[in-house]
Amino acid sequence: MKRFIVLLFLSAALLAAQTGEVYSRIADLIQAERQQKNIPAIAIALLDHQGRVWTHTQGEAAENSVYRVGSVSKLFTGIAIMQMVQVGKLDLDAPVTRYLPDFQPRNPFGGDITLRMLMSHRAGLVREPVAGHYFDNSSVTLKQTVASLNQTELVYKPGTRTKYSNAGIAVVGRIIEAVSERPFAEYMKSVLLDPLGMRSSGFLLTPSLQKLLAPAWMWTYDGRRFRAPQFELGMAPAGSLYASMEDMTKFVKCLFDKGAPILDPKTLQQMWQPQYGANYGLGFRLGNVGAARSVSHGGAIYGFATDLTVLPEEKLAAIVVVNMDSANAVATRIAHQALRWLLQAARNEPLETLPSIADLTVDEARRLSARYGEGEEAADLYSRANRLYRVPVRGGSRIQLRRLGGDLIADDLLGFGDRPKLNTRQPVPKPAPVNNDFRRYLGEYGWDHNILYILEHEGKLTALIEWYDYYPLTAETPNTFRFPDWGLYDGERLQFTPEGVRAGGVLFPRRQAAAQGPVFRIQPRRPVPDLTREALAARPPEEKRDFRPSSLIDLTTLDNTVKLDIRYAGTDNFLSTPVYTQAKAFLQRPAAEALVRAHRELNKLGYGLLIHDAYRPWYVTKIFWDATPDDKRIFVADPAKGSRHNRGCAVDLTLYDLASGQPVEMPGLYDEMSERSYPDYPGSTSLARWHREVLRAAMEGQGFQVFDVEWWHFDYKDWELYPIGAATFESIASKE
Repeated sequence: MKRFIVLLFLSAALLAAQTGEVYSRIADLIQAERQQKNIPAIAIALLDHQGRVWTHTQGEAAENSVYRVGSVSKLFTGIAIMQMVQVGKLDLDAPVTRYLPDFQPRNPFGGDITLRMLMSHRAGLVREPVAGHYFDNSSVTLKQTVASLNQTELVYKPGTRTKYSNAGIAVVGRIIEAVSERPFAEYMKSVLLDPLGMRSSGFLLTPSLQKLLAPAWMWTYDGRRFRAPQFELGMAPAGSLYASMEDMTKFVKCLFDKGAPILDPKTLQQMWQPQYGANYGLGFRLGNVGAARSVSHGGAIYGFATDLTVLPEEKLAAIVVVNMDSANAVATRIAHQALRWLLQAARNEPLETLPSIADLTVDEARRLSARYGEGEEAADLYSRANRLYRVPVRGGSRIQLRRLGGDLIADDLLGFGDRPKLNTRQPVPKPAPVNNDFRRYLGEYGWDHNILYILEHEGKLTALIEWYDYYPLTAETPNTFRFPDWGLYDGERLQFTPEGVRAGGVLFPRRQAAAQGPVFRIQPRRPVPDLTREALAARPPEEKRDFRPSSLIDLTTLDNTVKLDIRYAGTDNFLSTPVYTQAKAFLQRPAAEALVRAHRELNKLGYGLLIHDAYRPWYVTKIFWDATPDDKRIFVADPAKGSRHNRGCAVDLTLYDLASGQPVEMPGLYDEMSERSYPDYPGSTSLARWHREVLRAAMEGQGFQVFDVEWWHFDYKDWELYPIGAATFESIASKE
């Protein structure tokens, strides 16, 4: 007996040590993910069969922070429905109209919609309702949200195809309201949240929850970051739960306890059974972590990404929240890795070692940039410094690739683990000019917090929706297109209207049209002549360090096929006023020689460089700053710091076609003060974006770096070695 007790003690001690090692490794993994992907905060909670709970938070969130858990809300809505089912108030297989007689979306296929279909995403409904949808910040009620679905048409026949629908779960929640005769949020608090002791949770953002709400961040392909909006969703049952990590562990304990105290064991097991032969149960997503069965759900809502995964037989669970929009790949990777380690610890097995994933070098990333594969499998790889991105030609998301031994592996906020094969390499081909019928549709639609881009890609009109998902559109009529039969908006229609574009049920209003060319202009804050007098009387900032001597040279003396279009010497500029007395372009000699090398490489492709500006006297920088409104000053340099143009190492330029002598199409105008100027702005046409990429590759190949918010602005690598200059063009020319 004593030996048995000793062995039991040693076994428990070993398990505790292994579990402690798991916690340490997870903390290290979270730190690495935050550092590599610039994630402000990640929180995790782990539960095991011995009742242990481990929570850990890194970054700008606190241990008691509250998070928006997005579509994890659907699990709570589903359980509330099943409570009603188990007491006979609802029938999963009865027509929904038994409970909501006014629910009448157009159904050209025939057949009834049931609760079972709604909860397993087999109802054929559109993804989003007309009102109260994911983008709607107008405080629509749940009743109004569900009523708006009567303006929509089913995409598929009920029961025949899995099509994820937030609108469908809104209907489920509305049934809860109708049967209980209570507001949804109030009912959920009384029958689920309070009985589970979830005191820091709710389906409404109360003042007490607001104080605890963690910050959250949006991000975009063109490099912007901004605070996530916090408006309430009309379809609250699908995604509006606020919860702390501690409260989420109480929910998981309920699942460990076979539903107690809120659900019968048989009812919970029913929720975990596959429906219609698919990987959805009733609310839960069904799958595996290794060989272990899992029930789970993810959540993605403005600035938050959540993964909740439970292994029912092993009584292990992980909940991870990341405060970056759509960073579900990160949340899922951490959750699943934690569970694999916990499984190994529970079996007294060695903990697996994570593979070593490394960044590429700048040269590696640049060398791998090309198109790989053919047809539906083709993908374009392009570099940004030492980052290499993959974009499938057929549509999908942009994913960063990193190095795993001799392979590349997807390792990004949006995806992890895929290892693409680099077959049949070829240069990204020059696109054909856009179909002119498409041009009227190109542009931006929607809201600041969520912009829909309509662009042209590979000869097809394409939607970039919810910031990260590219979908090629198939024309049905001149104004009506259809999404592909995969992705977020599987099979739905997109229709252009005088007001904007309707994607499924959602009307995205047309945003401000692109600046009309060929010149972008602003209204200066004060008259430019007054600003000029003040600037000429001012002095540049004093710099107390050693610099290289200035060696400014006229670009055209090195190669007279470099063309000039010096906008600031005339009125065709954003101030509509000349600020230069000569149409000249000067650069420090090393930068000028590098630019000429780029120009001659471009000649081989049939292009040349057209210069808009180069060295800029300091007083002109002060004019620009003082003339520009505050909300546009990201596009002009602060004279208190000086500009890289002032140092003679920055150049503004575009391409011209050697055959015609004309400037080429670019996604935005020169000096346009909008997101269209960003070097990775995703809109416009394939040809315009290809031109922009050709220009960037040529300049970066010669030691220049594109400026963060201007596709035309390139800084030479040694710009910090030269002083701020105030010399006029005339004084420079007189010294040559």
